[in-house]
Amino acid sequence: MNPATTSRRTFCRAAVASLALPAAALSSCTGPATDDPSDLSSDPTMTTRPATPDVLTIRRAHERGHANHGWLDANHTFSFASYRDPRWTHFGPLRVINQDRVQPRQGFGTHGHEDMEIVTYVLDGVLEHKDSMGNGSQMRHGEVQLMSAGTGVTHSEFNAGDDELHLLQMWVFPAENGYTPRYEQKKFDASERRGQLRLVVSPDGVDGSLTIGQDVRLFAGEFTNGERTDFQLAEGRSAWIHVARGTVRINGQELSGGDGAAVDAGAALEIEGVDGGELVMWDLVA
Repeated sequence: MNPATTSRRTFCRAAVASLALPAAALSSCTGPATDDPSDLSSDPTMTTRPATPDVLTIRRAHERGHANHGWLDANHTFSFASYRDPRWTHFGPLRVINQDRVQPRQGFGTHGHEDMEIVTYVLDGVLEHKDSMGNGSQMRHGEVQLMSAGTGVTHSEFNAGDDELHLLQMWVFPAENGYTPRYEQKKFDASERRGQLRLVVSPDGVDGSLTIGQDVRLFAGEFTNGERTDFQLAEGRSAWIHVARGTVRINGQELSGGDGAAVDAGAALEIEGVDGGELVMWDLVA
């Protein structure tokens, strides 16, 4: 599959128009983000496809944007801050996937967001969060945080531990602007993610997932050698897979830490662990 075809179908202005994203999303089609720009289907009648490798468009880890600030070593899947690539601005409503490593006792000082759904997934270390809604908490591996910025919120994020903090921060355009800000955080037991995809974020909070203001679903899974699962995307829904660490095999193709893949709408997926693979997958409108 030609990445340019995927780009035309799911990125930029086509995404804004087809998903009825906020007008502010148009800016992402013509320029980079700044540091802060302000059913799971089980229908047995649904048409399925063989799990073939050509449904994936792979973006390797080394192809991402990279910035090392000393206290922060960051990799950007999509255009962010000074990293600009018009081919990779967002994937449908998925605007940002940043894989950050933060040094001990360092972090992001108080800063603001608005009209953005921000999901944080901790891989290693301890993340301390404080915000203008009065929330203050710490997060460790297996915990997921969702902050709906809405009309505006300020917060800070710090590495509260003595070891390196490793996390994913992912931003999603909301379906509507101007909503009341809110915050959720939840721990998902490792047994729920082992050898399977656990729903952790959804628009309706089903199965104990966090509730997001957009028609997207986020799954998390961990796969040791030989552990495998299948997943069928509904017609009209595509996916973005991000391998956080280790190695997995998806439809016969190996992806390792930092690799990502766009998945064709309605595709069948076979996910198999190779070497301690941990991944997240966004299910969204094509």
